[in-house]
Amino acid sequence: MEQKIKRIAVNTGGGDAPGLNAVIRAVVLCGLEKGWEVYGIIHGYQGLVDLDGLRRFTAADVEGITNLGGSILGAASKGNPFEYPSDTKNGCLKTKDISDKVVENFHKMKLDALVAIGGDGSLSIAQKFYEKGIPVVGVPKTIDNDLSETVITFGFDTAVSTATEAIEKLHSTAKAHDRVMVVELMGRYAGWIALNSGVAAAADVILIPEIPFDIKKVCDAIMTREAQGHQWSIVVVAEGARVVGGTIYTIGEREAGREVRLGGIGNAVAEVIAKCTGKETRTLVLGHLQRGGNPTTFDKLLALRFGAAAVRFLAEGKFGYMVALDPPTVKAVPIKAAISKLKTVPLDLDTVITARSLGICFGD
Repeated sequence: MEQKIKRIAVNTGGGDAPGLNAVIRAVVLCGLEKGWEVYGIIHGYQGLVDLDGLRRFTAADVEGITNLGGSILGAASKGNPFEYPSDTKNGCLKTKDISDKVVENFHKMKLDALVAIGGDGSLSIAQKFYEKGIPVVGVPKTIDNDLSETVITFGFDTAVSTATEAIEKLHSTAKAHDRVMVVELMGRYAGWIALNSGVAAAADVILIPEIPFDIKKVCDAIMTREAQGHQWSIVVVAEGARVVGGTIYTIGEREAGREVRLGGIGNAVAEVIAKCTGKETRTLVLGHLQRGGNPTTFDKLLALRFGAAAVRFLAEGKFGYMVALDPPTVKAVPIKAAISKLKTVPLDLDTVITARSLGICFGD
């Protein structure tokens, strides 16, 4: 039985990912097709904090945006209403919970439901708002592909394609100069991007968060290649990778309302490799390049399917649920289940087994 919905909103939280605009387009067009008014919330929930960040969409507003990267609504990696930055005291930034104000403004604008697009952090916020009475349907978005309950998230395929192309281009320059090239990729807690792009681009070493590594074994693998006549090597490392018994590398202090920034593992690994092997070693940090650019065909199609499904689930009253890919269909799963645990790389995954069979070293 369809719900009596007249006005919905859509927002994008967390970092941007290729395919966001395709989801927005599908939500807008499918919502309008049902006779609903569709609004976009600017920069996560900020548009509901100030009440000057709501944008009513027409079909013309989303024409031609399927293939565009970024988000026409802007993304938001900070500004969590449950930990909202307030003031600075004694040099420390304080936070406060303004979620009740967001809920009040949601109802003040006579909104009936929300499509929340985001990763585990953003969907955790969406779940809290659902528990506060806002009818929510979530759409999984993360290039890390670390959300459970869905086979894949949109943005991941594009990020892997970008990383693979970059790694492949390093082969010729590494070989020409007899160098070791260390490529640092995104992957906070899950090594899906590093694993998939590393295997596809014929890396020699892949370091991921799920497999703590021994740097000596990494150096041994490089020197074994040297003994076999290969004077160069490609090392791919996820930003969240760590040595056995070690910790992850972070940049600065954690800012209010957002996770701590990671980075530096690539340089650290490169320095040790250069010292232990005597090989000239260079580092490339791909960083936000993995988030940019137009989405691949796979991500565009998946994003459109997710957006359309989100509107269907709203109409069916499946609030508190997230859209999930369960090939060949798209289904609804509880947001709570999706955020209950991260989807990390299983050690017995066929791709890991394939990589080992190909002679790729994981440093373990």
